[in-house]
Amino acid sequence: MTEHVFTVSESSDSMRIDKYLSIVLNDSAEQVFSRSAVSVLLEDGAVLLNGKSVGKSAKIRGGDVIVVQIPDPRPLEVEAQEIPLDIVYEDEHLLVVNKPRGMVVHPAAGNPDGTLVNALLAHCKDSLSGINGVLRPGIVHRIDKDTSGLLIVAKTNDAHLGLAEQIKEHSFLREYEAVTLGHFKQSEGTVDAPIGRDPKDRKKMAVTPLNSKRAVTHYRVLEEYVGYSHVRFRLETGRTHQIRVHMATMNHAIVGDPVYAPRHAETLGLNGQCLHAKTIGFIHPITKEYLEFDSPLPPYFTAVLERLRKL
Repeated sequence: MTEHVFTVSESSDSMRIDKYLSIVLNDSAEQVFSRSAVSVLLEDGAVLLNGKSVGKSAKIRGGDVIVVQIPDPRPLEVEAQEIPLDIVYEDEHLLVVNKPRGMVVHPAAGNPDGTLVNALLAHCKDSLSGINGVLRPGIVHRIDKDTSGLLIVAKTNDAHLGLAEQIKEHSFLREYEAVTLGHFKQSEGTVDAPIGRDPKDRKKMAVTPLNSKRAVTHYRVLEEYVGYSHVRFRLETGRTHQIRVHMATMNHAIVGDPVYAPRHAETLGLNGQCLHAKTIGFIHPITKEYLEFDSPLPPYFTAVLERLRKL
């Protein structure tokens, strides 16, 4: 069980406790707490307001202390599955995988198997770091289900910690390519805008000052077509859906993005966004050698470019 303690600020005075908790409990992108989920916690007596159980409509005041006890998630049993992997590099400490579009990285509700982690367990056996727990062994960073491209996996805890530190210090090179809607006013630039849970839809991310973290995306236009652009991105930070959210905020949503693109935007025949993790570079956490890998654009991506060139 995990216990969270919050002291209510004056700015939240008179807010309903269920609304307040649905905001403050979503600081982490790892778990979404909807108003209904918060209501269950309140009904179960897992929330104490100044030491007393209260209902979901209770009003809070500045200076109130709220204690929330969240039960530990029930772990899924993750099975090893013999799923083919496109391994770009591998040694005793880590491996680099070229993930296909449509593959989920780790098991979760709705995707209990068929994931990259299931495949890694079959390939690596017991040689995966355990820092991220039983559901995400070896996973140092993630890419979305419908994003293709390079992903690094740690086999040992030492390798995992060394790679995570490079990501934290922004020395880990991650470059993506995408096809976006519209033309950019400048051929290159930087988006520096904080990202957090969308206050209006907790299943989405958004540029927001509320419970957000700094997010920085550098972009450069590679080619323009009629109504579209082929763009390269370099991540300075790695927030959930960062490129997708930043581009949608600039009115240059990723083509085919089912969440952030305008509802009636042309998908160009895609079932998901046209976004590819093309290049990663890092200092090997054990050997200290600099390694860099590049993934060619996959067929679905090149097919979109060929279609656009004919417009």
